[in-house]
Amino acid sequence: MPPPSLEPDLATPADLAACRASLRQGSKSFFAASLLLPLAVRAPACSLYAFCRLADDAIDLGQDRLAALDQLRARLDLAYGGQPWPCPVDRAMADVVRRFAIPQTLPLALLEGFAWDAENRRYQTIEELYAYAARVAATVGVMMALLMGARSAAALARACDLGVAMQLTNIARDVGEDARAGRLYLPLDWLAEAGIEPADLLARPRFSPALAGVIRRLLTAADDLYRRAGAGIAALPLACRPGIYTARYLYAGIGEEVARQGWDSVGRRAVLGGPRKLAKLARALATSPWPTAASAAPPLAETRFLVEAACASRGPSDPLAAAAAGPFAQRLIWLIGLFERLERRAQDLRQGGSI
Repeated sequence: MPPPSLEPDLATPADLAACRASLRQGSKSFFAASLLLPLAVRAPACSLYAFCRLADDAIDLGQDRLAALDQLRARLDLAYGGQPWPCPVDRAMADVVRRFAIPQTLPLALLEGFAWDAENRRYQTIEELYAYAARVAATVGVMMALLMGARSAAALARACDLGVAMQLTNIARDVGEDARAGRLYLPLDWLAEAGIEPADLLARPRFSPALAGVIRRLLTAADDLYRRAGAGIAALPLACRPGIYTARYLYAGIGEEVARQGWDSVGRRAVLGGPRKLAKLARALATSPWPTAASAAPPLAETRFLVEAACASRGPSDPLAAAAAGPFAQRLIWLIGLFERLERRAQDLRQGGSI
C-alpha cells in the first residue's frame, strides 16, 4: 500500500462542501469557529465534526438507539478500511482519519459516550464522571489536536484535560435543566455526602446550600484541569491558539459566573455578558503568542487510553508551525460573533438535544 500522502482522496470537493453546508445549517457555532482555524485545519475539522454531528443525530433521532450505534460502528469500520459508506460525510471522514492517522479508538470511544447518554447512565464517583467526559469531550479534543499536529504525550494529555474541564463546566452550569429533563450527572457519592437524594433532586429540582457545595466541588475540579490545559494550548501551532485559548477562558468564565450567582445553577443559567466576553477574548489573544512551561502531570487515569492510542499512531507533526495567526481585528470580530452564536446554539441544544 502506498504512503497515505500518495493515496487518492476518497472525498470529492462536493463531499467537503456538503460537510460545510451541513454545519452551516445545523451547527452554526462550530461553522463559525472553523473560520478561525488555519486553512490546513479548517476542512478536516469540518469533516470530523460533521461525522460527530451525524452520529449524534442518528442516535437522538432514531427509533432504536442501539441499532443506530451498531450501524455507526459498522460505518466507522468501512471508513477505516478505505471503503466508506456512500455518503459525503463518511467519505470525508475516511480521508481525515487516513491523512492524520487518527486511531479508531478515538471515534469509537465517542460513540461509547453517546451510548452512555442513551442509557441515561449515572455516575457514582468523580472518576466515573471523568470517564464519561473522556468519551464525549476529550475524544474530540484529542482528534482536533492531531489535526493541528500535536502528537506528544504531554500535549495530548493536556488536550484531554481541557475537554474534561469543559464538560464538567457544562454539567455544573446545567444542573437544573438536566434535572428537569430527567438527567443527572453529578457524582452520586458527592450528593450522598451532602445529604441530597438523587430522586428528590430529579422530582423537585431546587437550589440549596448543600447542592451549592456539590457544584462548587465540581467547578474546583474543572479549574484544576483548566490550569493544566494551558501548557498544552501553548504547544499548538500559533495560528491555532487564539480559538482554543478563547474556548478555555470563556468556559472557565462560565464557571466563574456560576460562582458569582452563589453556585445556583438550578434557578438560573449562567451566561457571560458582552463586556466579560470581550475581556476573555482579549486575554486569549494576548496569551496566544507566549510560551508556557510544560506540565509534567500525567493524564487522568480515565483519559490515558486516549493519549496512548493517539501516541501510537503515526501522522503529520506540526504541519502549521509556520502559519500566521491572522489580523487581530479580523479574529476579534469572528470570535465575538462566534460566541454570540454559541449562546443561541446552546438554546437549540436544550430544546432539540443534538450537537
